[in-house]
Amino acid sequence: MKLREQSSTSTAQSPKIITPNKELVGVKKSEPKKEVTNEKAKLPQPTGWRMLVLPFRMSEKSKGGVLFGTETIDKQQVASQCGNVLAMGSECYVDKERYPNGPWCKVGDWVVFARYAGSRIEIEGGEVRLLNEDEVLATVQDPTDILHKY
Repeated sequence: MKLREQSSTSTAQSPKIITPNKELVGVKKSEPKKEVTNEKAKLPQPTGWRMLVLPFRMSEKSKGGVLFGTETIDKQQVASQCGNVLAMGSECYVDKERYPNGPWCKVGDWVVFARYAGSRIEIEGGEVRLLNEDEVLATVQDPTDILHKY
């Protein structure tokens, strides 16, 4: 192991401390990077004419400043009739006879559906719904414009 000699007369360079395992002394080691997984890859991918919809989740605070409990927010999400389209199956809206004016919605749109429409799938942080393409009743610009009751 070679060590450099430090000269007390040299002021041009600051002395360097070299350790045998090449670690810096006094510097906190960074944690190894965790593998980042795409959250979207964890969601079920709809097949055929189905679409994956994330129901609207109300804010945790009312306009008056009252904080809602997590149970209240979860109940509202289950009862929600509005959601954001996350993914669509390969056969969604491809039937030109049934949909002569084109698709009713696309990925990223807010849609309105019946209260008990689709299949509910529990995920971490809530639930998603798998809807058939013909279960979409309307599209909306802003889901907060609709009164969400449960």
